[in-house]
Amino acid sequence: MKCFYHPDQALHAPPTFLLRGQPAPSPEGPVRAELLTQGLATAGLTLSAPAEADSPKLRKRLEQIHTPRYLTFLDTIYARWQALPNAAEVVAPNIHPCGGGHHYPRHPIGQAGWHLHDMACPLSATSFQGALASAASAEAAAEEVLNGAPSAYALCRPPGHHAGPERAGGFCLLNNSALAATVLRERFAKVAIIDVDLHHGNGTQDIFYHRSDVWTGSLHADPSDFYPFFWGGADEEGFDEGVGANVNLPLPVGSDGEVYLDALAILIDHLQRYEPDAVVVALGLDAHKDDPLAGLTVETEAFIEVGKRLAALSLPMMIVQEGGYPTEHLSANLTAFMQGFKA
Repeated sequence: MKCFYHPDQALHAPPTFLLRGQPAPSPEGPVRAELLTQGLATAGLTLSAPAEADSPKLRKRLEQIHTPRYLTFLDTIYARWQALPNAAEVVAPNIHPCGGGHHYPRHPIGQAGWHLHDMACPLSATSFQGALASAASAEAAAEEVLNGAPSAYALCRPPGHHAGPERAGGFCLLNNSALAATVLRERFAKVAIIDVDLHHGNGTQDIFYHRSDVWTGSLHADPSDFYPFFWGGADEEGFDEGVGANVNLPLPVGSDGEVYLDALAILIDHLQRYEPDAVVVALGLDAHKDDPLAGLTVETEAFIEVGKRLAALSLPMMIVQEGGYPTEHLSANLTAFMQGFKA
């Protein structure tokens, strides 16, 4: 399996995020890539860099999943923010249009509140470059599958599945899994995205909620008690043409590996009934019991089974790294998944 990572992803390195009202060290930094790279090496896999971290082709594909004004915001906000009197070194909102806004603002402060859903996505001068490099890695892996490889993996950070059409959140700026599905749709008529991350992939759901050509399925900690809180219920099944093409399986907070794998079996059954031509795996490893954002209590060994069950689908498959944050187990969790997938 060919694996992709562009080193410019390190350009996005937020030192802190807001946790329960307090600044806390951000777990979403370059050390994640180092630990995940170690996990791949133990599994006998190496990384290749995409030829470019940004390109007109990538921008055109991103425009299919994100609004032009959102992409413009990410590209320009830092310079406009720094021009404000007494501006912080990072872009961070102090106002949000709770309940839904009716007017799109021109002012940088208003736009930051519109597009940055929470306080986990502070933007530095080079954050957008890092996010583009993450997206380019997903694009390269998807193109590998598009061109006939049975599978490929993209080490992506920042992750992407909380990023919606024009919203960043949960460490995510650009939706790498949605981008991968968009690339695969250039050849395959029906694509499924199966999200096994601890958190609901609310951005991915939003992007495809009205569509039937991309199925989205997610198992995750119950949003009644866990981030992202406002999306991810079992009653969210799609809209218009997308009715039936979105499946959510919320799990009680603290659920163990047995419950997690039982839910995976159900989610895979839904996926198979959709009969996709290709699959994107949104691979979160943060369901592990010791993850710093822990909401489930999955052991490392369970990821072996996750890999086996997904590989057994025997479909063209592209794997996008989503969550999974620095612990002594992170490398081993990715190794376990890859060993199961290759078994």
